[in-house]
Amino acid sequence: MELDIIVILILTVITFFAGFIDSIAGGGGLIIIPSFLIAGIPPQFALGTNKFQATLGTSVSTINFIHKKKVSLKIVLSGIFFALSGAYIGSRLILSFNSDIAGKIIVFMLPLGVLATLIPRKKVKRSQEFHKLDYFVKIPLICLIIGFYDGFFGPGTGSFLTLFFYLFMKLNLIEATANAKVFNFVSNLGALVAFLFSGKVLFLLALPMALSNMAGNYFGSHLALKKGDKVIKLFLIIVLVILFVTLIWKYFLS
Repeated sequence: MELDIIVILILTVITFFAGFIDSIAGGGGLIIIPSFLIAGIPPQFALGTNKFQATLGTSVSTINFIHKKKVSLKIVLSGIFFALSGAYIGSRLILSFNSDIAGKIIVFMLPLGVLATLIPRKKVKRSQEFHKLDYFVKIPLICLIIGFYDGFFGPGTGSFLTLFFYLFMKLNLIEATANAKVFNFVSNLGALVAFLFSGKVLFLLALPMALSNMAGNYFGSHLALKKGDKVIKLFLIIVLVILFVTLIWKYFLS
């Protein structure tokens, strides 16, 4: 599909803003995908193009966590196949719907992504020794379910993974976040493969968007403001309410 240069510029600016928000409070994808839909980009193209930039973005933070030795190789090996498979299956499923139905599904999924992003998580130190049940059942199941969600929709995946590892695997928050980031990258990759095979990535938009998102993340992560997280989350909620109402009008009332 053809894209107007003005649309590309506007969405690139929005992506910078989303990256900035994401680095401080999370939820950047919750801004990007609705903005795509409002701009008239078909739902599957919106998901595929967003998945391209998300894969690049998570690769950077994944490498950082691995470099700092916060990632467990045993956990990664036990769940990597299931994260890939779940994401690929989820992507194939959303690609099977027509654009109008897919758009309505995305609107219904947005509150779930918001919930994952805004659930508070306290920095409590706790960990446990894993057993065979953890490596062969719990971790694969978590990765399969959240991987599927990532392929089918996406926003909030990192938050869901962190929360699940924190609550059900009893990892401390840093360990949960680090391992979640690896699986988030893996599921992004699995989903991206499905969207690429289906030709649902707009590279003319995806490439500048990826650079813009990385720049937004860079400046946001270097910003030090007191209570910045709370302020940004409040602003994120306001923006999401506006986007959500606009999408309901577009897909259900117009």
